[in-house]
Amino acid sequence: MSIWMAMLIGVCIGVVVTTIILSHSRNGRIKAEYERYIAELELQHQQALAQAQKRSVNTSRAVLKGKMAEQLAPLLPEFQYLPSDAKFLGDPVDYVVFDGYSDFREGEIAADQIEVVLIDIKSGGARLTKGQQAIAQAIREGRVRFETIRIDFDEP
Repeated sequence: MSIWMAMLIGVCIGVVVTTIILSHSRNGRIKAEYERYIAELELQHQQALAQAQKRSVNTSRAVLKGKMAEQLAPLLPEFQYLPSDAKFLGDPVDYVVFDGYSDFREGEIAADQIEVVLIDIKSGGARLTKGQQAIAQAIREGRVRFETIRIDFDEP
């Protein structure tokens, strides 16, 4: 009986050892698979980060070019008005142009030849903002007026 007992114990030990070995190799495969997956995710993250940085730099450059174009516009051939007639605002539109005002001051044209023009400078694929579109609509519909506000500092 002791031989059978020894054989039974040997079989049990063999099963346990085999299970442990197979378990470790399975766990090793699973671990390796997850490590590969993590490495792929890290690579994708690095690529996405590089693309985001590139987009950010390109957007920043486009904004800077747009700001420069706004400031230099009166000096460029596309700007059809006298720079002296243009007043830079920046927001919500870039310029208010009092077209003909310089000529009027010099007595070269009549007052009724002065025209007020609101201008926004755009470069690349930039479009008018919703606010700028609303201002353009107000002008088209004639919702424009001139006001004088008097402030009297002598009144108590």
